[in-house]
Amino acid sequence: MKIIGIAGGTASGKTTIANKLGELSKQYGKVNIIRLDDYYLDHPELALEERRKINYDHPNAFDVDLLKEHIQALKNHQSIDVPEYDFVTHARKTTVTEVKPSKVLIIEGILVLAIEEICDFLDIKIFVDTPDDIRFIRRLNRDVYERNRTLNQVVDQYLATVRPMHKVFVEPSKARADLIIPEGGRNSIAIEMVFKTIIDLLNK
Repeated sequence: MKIIGIAGGTASGKTTIANKLGELSKQYGKVNIIRLDDYYLDHPELALEERRKINYDHPNAFDVDLLKEHIQALKNHQSIDVPEYDFVTHARKTTVTEVKPSKVLIIEGILVLAIEEICDFLDIKIFVDTPDDIRFIRRLNRDVYERNRTLNQVVDQYLATVRPMHKVFVEPSKARADLIIPEGGRNSIAIEMVFKTIIDLLNK
C-alpha cells in the first residue's frame, strides 16, 4: 500500500483535492481517504464550553497512536474502524466508518506533515499552499454555516490558536513536501499530475 499525505493550512483546499483524486481514481481501483480531523482526541469528561477551549491546531490534540495503529493495520491488509468527529459538539460520534485495505491511502489534515510519526509513513508528501486571507474567509464561511459557530467564536479561535499554530507547525512542515500545490482545489494541473501518479501505483 502506498500512502499519500496532503497537508496545508485550515481551509486551504486539502479535502477538495483529496476528494477529487479519490473520484478520479475510483474507476481504476480503490483509493481510501482518511481525515486527520477524525482522530481528534475525545474528551467526554469535559462540558461543551470546555471542549471549545481546546487547542485543536496543536499536534497533541490528535490520537496519533490510534492513527498509527490503523495505518499499520491497513498495511497488513486488515480493515479498520475510523472514528467520526462532530465539529458542532467537539466530540466523537458513536458511529464509525469501516475502511478496508486498498492499494492507495490518502491522509489529509493540517498537521499531516508536521507530526513526524505520521509523516514517516508517507510515500508522497503534498502541501497545499493557499494565501492566509483566502483561507480565513473560507474558514469563516464554513464554520458559521456548517459548524454552528458564531462570527466571534470563529475570529477568537483563529487569533488564539489557528493562526499561531499555523506559523509554528503547519507552515514549517511545507519544507517536508515533495510537491507544493498553490491555489488548492483549483489547480487542475497539479491534481492531474498527482492523479497520474496514483494510477501508476494502482496499476503496479
